[in-house]
Amino acid sequence: MTGPNDRPGDTADRIPDGPRSRRVRGGPRSRRVRGGPPSRRLRGGPRAGRVRTGVPLALLLPALLGVAFLTFPLIALLVRTPWQSLPEQLTSAAVWQALRLSLLCATAATAVSLVIGVPLAWLLARVDFPGRGVVRALVTLPLVLPPVVGGVALLMALGRNGIVGQWLDAWFGITLPFTTAGVVVAEAFVAMPFLVISVEGTLRAADPRYEEAAATLGASRFTAFRRVTLPLIAPGIAAGAVLAWARALGEFGATITFAGNFPGRTQTMPLAVYLALQSDPEAAIALSLVLLAVSIAVLAGLRDRWMSAG
Repeated sequence: MTGPNDRPGDTADRIPDGPRSRRVRGGPRSRRVRGGPPSRRLRGGPRAGRVRTGVPLALLLPALLGVAFLTFPLIALLVRTPWQSLPEQLTSAAVWQALRLSLLCATAATAVSLVIGVPLAWLLARVDFPGRGVVRALVTLPLVLPPVVGGVALLMALGRNGIVGQWLDAWFGITLPFTTAGVVVAEAFVAMPFLVISVEGTLRAADPRYEEAAATLGASRFTAFRRVTLPLIAPGIAAGAVLAWARALGEFGATITFAGNFPGRTQTMPLAVYLALQSDPEAAIALSLVLLAVSIAVLAGLRDRWMSAG
């Protein structure tokens, strides 16, 4: 009941809590009942709009063809390997001599590429100067240049009668063609572009603000490069060095043109394979198998680890 002095709003305030609490408790239940279908629609939505992850047949067939094209020759090499006479072939002195020379020259060529190629990559990535595109094209030219043409170019430049080689011979008595040093030069010429491209790409992806912050703290340009930039691009340098090493290990055309094919001095593994193929195909297959195993071991064991670290 309401009294005469009661205000209209007091009636609602005197209503017992029971009905109101029932309405409050009933609200969520009714909303849950009404909300059932939307929740089912939400659960059904992802199933209805699920992205199909199947590979299109138009892409799968060319991909499988590419895999077969790249791996079938290697499988054929393994099938035709003379496994019974393989130990005898591999224990010969000529094989180990050629393998040792190949590993030594490839490592030396990679070291030369690191000393020259890393500063060159930094220059192309960080310094804007006139003709940078032309310099980049000239640096990467050995990638597409036939190796034999590269060997002829090295002869014209560093040969005994070359533009620079004649002065090296007259002033310092240095002759590069047909020497072990000539093998290193030829391999570095064809392998260094791989390192430059890899390091330049890593430098472009690295944030230059770290170098700018080091400069604001008083570090010189070289100190910032040595203490900041090099640790940032170390994975890219390692990957480029492995690529350059593998390319130098398999170099043939420029080496035979510029350095010749002298056993124990300039005959690397690719040259030994070529020479053995003319007289003893089984020995050529055995040498090729060694070179293949070394290349796979290096690329799979080192480059993948460095690339994942990057």
